[in-house]
Amino acid sequence: MTTKKIPHRKDVPDRHRWDLSPLFASDASWEQAFAALEGHLAGYDRFRGKLAESAEGLKRALDYHFDVTRRLDRLHTYAHLRSDEDKSHQRYLGFYRRAVNLQTRCCELASFMTPEIQAIADETMTDFLSHPCLQPVRFYLEKILRYKPHTLGQSEEQILAMSGEIGQTASQIFGQLDNVDLNFGTIAAEDGSEVELSHGNFMVFLIHPNRDIRKRAFDRYYRTYAALKNTLATALSCSAKKDFFYARARKFENCRMAGLFDDNVPDALYDNLVATVRAHLAPLFKYFRFRQKALGLEALHFYDTYVPIVAGVDFHMSYEDAVAVAIRALRPLGSEYTQILQEGLSAGWVDRYENRGKRSGAYSSGCYDSPPYILLNYEEGSLNSLYTLVHEAGHSMHSYFANRHQPYVDHQYTIFAAEVASTFNESLLSRYLLEYYADNPRMKAFILNREIDNIRATFYRQTMFAEFEVRTHRMVEQNEPLTLEQIISSYRELLEAYFGDAMVIDPELELECLRIPHFYASFYVYKYATGISAAIALAEKVCSGGDDERRAYIDFLKLGGSSFPLQQLQEAGVDMRSARPVQMTAEHFDHLVDQLIAEVEASSLLTPDK
Repeated sequence: MTTKKIPHRKDVPDRHRWDLSPLFASDASWEQAFAALEGHLAGYDRFRGKLAESAEGLKRALDYHFDVTRRLDRLHTYAHLRSDEDKSHQRYLGFYRRAVNLQTRCCELASFMTPEIQAIADETMTDFLSHPCLQPVRFYLEKILRYKPHTLGQSEEQILAMSGEIGQTASQIFGQLDNVDLNFGTIAAEDGSEVELSHGNFMVFLIHPNRDIRKRAFDRYYRTYAALKNTLATALSCSAKKDFFYARARKFENCRMAGLFDDNVPDALYDNLVATVRAHLAPLFKYFRFRQKALGLEALHFYDTYVPIVAGVDFHMSYEDAVAVAIRALRPLGSEYTQILQEGLSAGWVDRYENRGKRSGAYSSGCYDSPPYILLNYEEGSLNSLYTLVHEAGHSMHSYFANRHQPYVDHQYTIFAAEVASTFNESLLSRYLLEYYADNPRMKAFILNREIDNIRATFYRQTMFAEFEVRTHRMVEQNEPLTLEQIISSYRELLEAYFGDAMVIDPELELECLRIPHFYASFYVYKYATGISAAIALAEKVCSGGDDERRAYIDFLKLGGSSFPLQQLQEAGVDMRSARPVQMTAEHFDHLVDQLIAEVEASSLLTPDK
């Protein structure tokens, strides 16, 4: 039998790699910049104890600090991108660890700044904030003052800063296990070849029309995690305990309040999201029951929930063609947006394909002084890869506009806003594809199916994840041991609530909660659900509106981190403090399900699963 193998990094052609030379021309230049910054950090001492003396003195201290962090951003970005190319590459793993260590030392040396700023008398600070020299950093200072009740003394802040690297231990252990040490083995394909199972192609197996192949991939994938379930549960437990430690140290009532504070998001928004989604599970159950019928199954299992229910669609798209489709789909955003994006996707922004040891999944990264960068594991036979490209392009263009329209201090947008920009692009892509295939019932149903599955994964599934995060952190907060049994028991309860009797909950699926990387960045996943809700509302405004609506959206991308995300979205035209955008997303999902059912039944597209 022939064996299809994942290539080593050295065998990947340059044209398929990102170009990191705008960051550093070589590893040697990274080393030089690292040494230069390391020797520069002693400069913090000359500002210690002097921040309250004058507005001009405070501005000089902040300028020095921003110069340090800006240079550190470049070092860290290069190191983490190189390390993610091949997680087994020890040199770049060393670069990454050194960058994190330098970041920790920088935080330690700068730890006096926040307490000193917060200790400035209110009257003096009011005068400072009205001084012309501090206007460019006014919002930055206002955010620091918000943290005054949650900031400790200088010595305590220094200790917390020193703990920063230790705080990443659980995440790093999970990352090494998940990306390097796990070996999923091979799956026998229909043609007799042995195909290596990996993170990058697991979804390709889950959309395979042969149910036996799907089930074998599912079983083998989760059997690999089952062998390490106790280790993975311990890592997840330690991550939650870390969150609780920092929440207590900073005098927050609980971990969730600590997680939402930075974005100025109220607890009520999180609770409303969960309650509203819970109240609109009926369309999800309807979809699963139709999926079971469409596939001709006696019972629906998780490994049946991704395969397209419309047979006979052989989707294959090269990366280059995917870029062309993306550009056409995003034309409602204007020529400036699409011209910049086309150039970036074709020349240097993207690391395109999977290689051995490469970080799984996809992301957009970069820093203020670099282009945006996109890590992909692009699969030409997967429609999801096209959507992933468009999704990450949304993040990258958000970074592009923010970096060019905001000063360094305000360029970094929040994750809350980021998930709007990415899912907005996906919404435009679906609109384009549905129109393009309007006269092709089979392909139209295929796209509808994919859009429904996307909302299911981003809206319903991520809200379930958000509930899980609250549960696990609450256990830690109540001094309950967060054991493997408690973790998977809690997760199973949520699976049963969100899938009802419409899907069989296999025991293997209980382990899903142990393989989600985002659980190591606590209270992140709810932003996917709020993001898609805002994105669907804004996409409707842009597509049904005119230049004003388009400009309002582009202006939103340009805001970066110059204001809080709920205010930014309000200005763009959607109020996320209201439950209405979430309700509209559930209603949109229900409408798409009805469209799919009508399209499939009218065109006699039902084909039983193999």
